[in-house]
Amino acid sequence: MEGLIKGLIGVAIGNDGDNSDQQSASQSRDERSRSTWAQVVTGDEDGGDRRHGYDRNRRDNEEEGLSRREEWEVQGSRISGQRQQNEYGREHGYNRNQWDKEESSEEKNDGWETVHKKPPRRQHKVQKDSWEGYKRPASEQNYSDEVEVGAELEPSEDELADLSFACNKLWELDLNRLLPGKDYKIDCGEGKRVSGREDMAQGSLFSWVSEDVFRKPTFSRFCSLLDNYNPNQGSKEVVTPEERQEQAAFIEEISRTAPIKYLHKYLSSKGVAPYNYEDFKHLLTTLWFDLYGRGGTSGSSSAFEHVFVGEIKQRGEQEVSGFHNWLQFYLEEAKGSVDYQGYIFPRRRGQCPDSETQLLTIQFEWNGVLKSVSSTLIGVSPEFEVALYTLCFFLGGEDNHVKLGPYAVNIKCYRLGNKIGSVFPVAES
Repeated sequence: MEGLIKGLIGVAIGNDGDNSDQQSASQSRDERSRSTWAQVVTGDEDGGDRRHGYDRNRRDNEEEGLSRREEWEVQGSRISGQRQQNEYGREHGYNRNQWDKEESSEEKNDGWETVHKKPPRRQHKVQKDSWEGYKRPASEQNYSDEVEVGAELEPSEDELADLSFACNKLWELDLNRLLPGKDYKIDCGEGKRVSGREDMAQGSLFSWVSEDVFRKPTFSRFCSLLDNYNPNQGSKEVVTPEERQEQAAFIEEISRTAPIKYLHKYLSSKGVAPYNYEDFKHLLTTLWFDLYGRGGTSGSSSAFEHVFVGEIKQRGEQEVSGFHNWLQFYLEEAKGSVDYQGYIFPRRRGQCPDSETQLLTIQFEWNGVLKSVSSTLIGVSPEFEVALYTLCFFLGGEDNHVKLGPYAVNIKCYRLGNKIGSVFPVAES
């Protein structure tokens, strides 16, 4: 009996030991699981190599040339995705829906969650129904009514004597300029220095843009041109007859607006543009859409592509060049191709931008490539920007210090012979 009792006690003790080992192993696995996820969230995995997605991208580019593999990695305190650049014509963007589902699943299973992660992008509706019609022959195009030429479109003596006065008059004549809060809403996020690489924006720059904006004829025709270009600098552009018709239709549409009519009167009075309005339209088409060489390849760029669409430099370290138009920014952000990173601190303290600001200096990534600093006018019409930049090109210098409504601006203008190399606004205060 005594032996039987000892045997039973031994069995009981042995079973308790096994349970203790199993519990210890389970606890160890759980701790490893939590530790691994925490390392991903905080960026401590792999000895901290993944703390900055930008640096990891740079190393990938050096090791693998210009190819980019799709991978998820930690950037600062948020998780960001970068997709390999697709061939021309494909849509770029993050697969955020799939990531949100996976992230949500891991949070429920583990109890850990990332902090300061960007919320899912809202769906943005853009009216594109009429875009295909812009490729049709001129005889099948319908345009807006001509703006009546009145006294307000005649340049005054003060305006003819001072480029700044003329630029400010263009601002006043921009009847299609949008109103913040009524036509669109932006969220500037937090500020940063140009050298900063941390993402200071909790979400997208544009919260929403009214669908009515894309029904405006000049806005709609402008947007239809944006997908006609290969963003890789140095890639030869092929312009189809349909795309040439889109260009002509855009120039015709904006030529019916007040800013362009004022531009014509101003330039013709200075003797730098033809008095004949049809000849003037041809001048605008040539200036903005004729191809020239950039990045070592002839016929690979144009003023319109560089200034409004943007290009990605392929020599050396990749970087975004040009890309100074807010409509292009909005459309690319809506697709997921642009990742807004925050605004650049203004030169004067206490003048940080808000949702009402219409001149922004920002930082962003386009197709995973950084644009460390970029200035853009928000909510202005396409005809205003074409008129402003054309005026500064013909009658200004490299630096053009002007007033645009409430904003003191330097319109930087770089020439490539008789072509616009680049032109963009720089906030002066």
